[in-house]
Amino acid sequence: MNNSNFEQLLSQTGEVGFVSEVIGPIAYVEGLPGVHFQELVVFEDGSFGQVFSLSKKRVEILSFVKKPVKVGIRVARTGRFVEIPTGNEILGQIIDPFGGSFDNNTLFKKPEKSRPLNTAPPGISKRKTIKRYFETGVSIVDLMVPLGYGQRELVIGDRKTGKTDFLLQTIVYAAKQGTVCIYAAVGKNKIDIKRAHDYFKANGVASNTIILASASEDAPGIIFLTPYSGMSLAEYFKDQGRDVLLVLDDLTTHAKYYREISLISKRFPGRDSYPGDMFYMHARLLERAGNFISEKGEVSITCMPVVETLQGDLSGFIQTNIMSMTDGHIYFDSGLFTAGRRPSVNPFLSVTRVGRQTQSDSERSISRELLSFLTLYDKMQNVVHFGSELTANVLTILNTGDKILELFDQQTNTVIPVNVQAVTLSLLWGDDFKQLEIAKLIYYKNKIADTYQKDTNYKAMIDDLVISSTSFNQILDKIRKDPGKIGIEIPKQSAVSQQGAVANPANSAPISELKGGNS
Repeated sequence: MNNSNFEQLLSQTGEVGFVSEVIGPIAYVEGLPGVHFQELVVFEDGSFGQVFSLSKKRVEILSFVKKPVKVGIRVARTGRFVEIPTGNEILGQIIDPFGGSFDNNTLFKKPEKSRPLNTAPPGISKRKTIKRYFETGVSIVDLMVPLGYGQRELVIGDRKTGKTDFLLQTIVYAAKQGTVCIYAAVGKNKIDIKRAHDYFKANGVASNTIILASASEDAPGIIFLTPYSGMSLAEYFKDQGRDVLLVLDDLTTHAKYYREISLISKRFPGRDSYPGDMFYMHARLLERAGNFISEKGEVSITCMPVVETLQGDLSGFIQTNIMSMTDGHIYFDSGLFTAGRRPSVNPFLSVTRVGRQTQSDSERSISRELLSFLTLYDKMQNVVHFGSELTANVLTILNTGDKILELFDQQTNTVIPVNVQAVTLSLLWGDDFKQLEIAKLIYYKNKIADTYQKDTNYKAMIDDLVISSTSFNQILDKIRKDPGKIGIEIPKQSAVSQQGAVANPANSAPISELKGGNS
C-alpha cells in the first residue's frame, strides 16, 4: 500500500492512531476511537494488522509482518475485516492465508470476490444427518473406522507416524471423485509444502486441490489465520454446491502460536499456559464444518484436523479438547509404525461416531466381523509368548490375522476402492480360499483394483456384488459360486464347500466359541 492510499483511508474514517509500544507481533496503538474488534488496520509503512483486543486507553493490534513495526508510526482504519479471495481461479495453486501466491513467484489471476475469515457457523436448521459414505482409499480406515461426508474426524498420533501420508492419500482419492480438497498447512517447512504439491500433480489431481499454507518462518499472525482461511475457502465451494474435504495440518502448531501471541499480549494463562479461550477458538472453527442443506442440494465440508501427541499420550490439553469437538479420531500408533505397519492405524483406539450409519448392511457386517476377529487375534498373541504348544484353532487364527494385517499394508502411492477391499478381504473368510498365500491375495487385490478402475462393466459388477449383499457371508457365497467372474481361481487342494459361506476363517467355528480357545 502506497502513502496516497494510506492518506485516503485516514480521510475516509477521520481517525488516526499512533503506535505507542511494540512487543513482538503485538503493537499497542493509541487513538482509533471507533475501531472494531478483529477489524483490519494499516500501518504507515504499508503493513497490515488485525485488532486483537480493545481497552479504554489503547488498542492491541496483531501485526502480519515478521519484523516488528516501529514505535510512533501512524495507523489507519480500513472499516473492513480480514478476507480471502475466493473463486475457481485458485484451484491447483499454493496460496497464503490472504489468497496471494505462497512463493511470490507464481502468477495467477486473483478472484474478484472475497469472503471474511470469521463467520457464524450455520444453525441446526441448515444441517442434515450424515448418510453418505466418505471413502479414503485406505483399507484399514474404510473397513474399520468408516467416515461420512460432513464428518469431523481427528487424525492424531506422534510425529513421524505417517499421518500426513495418509491425509495426502485421502486427498488424492477424494479429488478423483470430484470433491474439492483444501490442504491447510499450518507453519510447515516449505520443502514439505512443495512435496505435497508435487504429489498432487503426479497423481493428476492438482486441478481439484488447493494448498493453503503458512511457512514456519512466517509471522505468528499469519500462521494463526491459516485454519480460518482454509475454512472460509471450504465454505465458498460448499455454497457453490460442491462437497469439500478440508485438512488442517496441524492444530497443535496453531495452538502453540496462539499461546505465544496470548502470552506476549499478557493474557492470563490457563492449563499448560494456553489462554482461557483456547477451546472456544478451535470449537468455533470446527463447528463451521458439517453436512448441510442448500439451494443446490445436500453439500458437505468434511474436516480432518490433525493433532500431534507426545509419546502416545492422548490425555493432553489440546488433544482432549479437539477430541471432544469432533466426531471421532484415527489414532496412529508409534509402536505399530516402528513394527513396520503402513499405515500405522490402531483400530482399537480409533473411534468413528457417525461413520457406521453411512455403511451398507454388508459393509457393516464386514466391519463387525473384522473388529471381533482382530480382537481375538490380539488376545491370541499373548498365548504365543508363553511358548507352549498351540492348538489348530489358535494357529489358524494367528495365520489368518497375519494375512489380514499384511493385506492392510498399503503404500503411499496406492488407493483401494472400498468395494474392492471388501471382495479381497472375503478371500480370507472361508475354506475355499484359505490355501491362498498372502502374495497371491495381494496379487488378486491389485488385479481387481486395476480392472475396477479401468473397466466400467467390471466396476458395476463388483459394486452390485457388494451393495446387493446383506452380509459378509453373502458376499463370500457369491464369490465361491463363481470365482472366475471376478478373475479368481480356487486352489486345487481346497475342495468346494457345499455349505455355502462360513462365519469366520478359524476352522469354520463361530467366533463366540473360539474366544475360549487356549493352548
